[in-house]
Amino acid sequence: MELTQIRMFKTVYDTGSIARAAEVLHCVPSNITARIKALEAELGIALFYRQGRGLKISPAGEIFLTYAARMLTLADEAKRAVHPDAAPSGPLRIGAIESSATARLPRLLAKYHARYPDVSLELITGTGMQLLDATQNNKLDGAIVAIDVKRPQLRRTSMYREDLVLIAPESLGPVHSAADLQGKSIFMWPEGCPYRAALERWLLQSGQTQPIISIANYGTIVGCVSAGAGVALVPKGVFEQYRKGAGWVGYEFAELTSVDNLFYWHEHSEHHPARDAFVAMLRAEFEPALTPLE
Repeated sequence: MELTQIRMFKTVYDTGSIARAAEVLHCVPSNITARIKALEAELGIALFYRQGRGLKISPAGEIFLTYAARMLTLADEAKRAVHPDAAPSGPLRIGAIESSATARLPRLLAKYHARYPDVSLELITGTGMQLLDATQNNKLDGAIVAIDVKRPQLRRTSMYREDLVLIAPESLGPVHSAADLQGKSIFMWPEGCPYRAALERWLLQSGQTQPIISIANYGTIVGCVSAGAGVALVPKGVFEQYRKGAGWVGYEFAELTSVDNLFYWHEHSEHHPARDAFVAMLRAEFEPALTPLE
């Protein structure tokens, strides 16, 4: 089993075809086909099967994919470890929940690219659980989520605390308590969102049982509120991003407690100059500095 075979297998999976993988790897398709067949022979399993004009990974291939990603990550880490003083370079895959990607990271990403132009930074958005799963399976080098949980093989550190703001159209009139939301449409991210959970706790404590309309996009949520269709609870960063000309009012309540956003990374990828430089810039951007958790 060779790293070249494993990289070819992973690239075929990522691109969906041998022809596209050959373009990415700058080799001929027949070479990839032969190498993957040799790998399948060594493993004694089929990694792919044909589906129409493309390839679909087999169930056994899905299992092997997790190990392949880990082996390639370890190989890349080994290369970086040989040159510990080298400037950050190469790929860096960072995941972030949408509120962080939209409202907190743009300025930092621009600074990072200017400072480390040799790093190929890729930002992937998703739900907190999706990003943690991807980090745990070595598909991401780190992730920013608003969930504080212990996960096997993952380490985490506090990044910043996100205050929460209830936004409501001006036509609704003042909102003094949760009772003022009775009968109003509420737009929030789907179940599992920590900001939604904070709102649900507030409503429950106030004796309210309001239905919530699930929308997995802050632009759409803000658009609904701006159109006067209802209210929403958003992180303060999102509020500040969209507030200009939005036509709505923001309210903060002591009962709606702040939510910590954390950075997670895999414990087996301790030495990663590009990621370490990214975290260092996070420390400088958000005060107080990050503090490690157990």
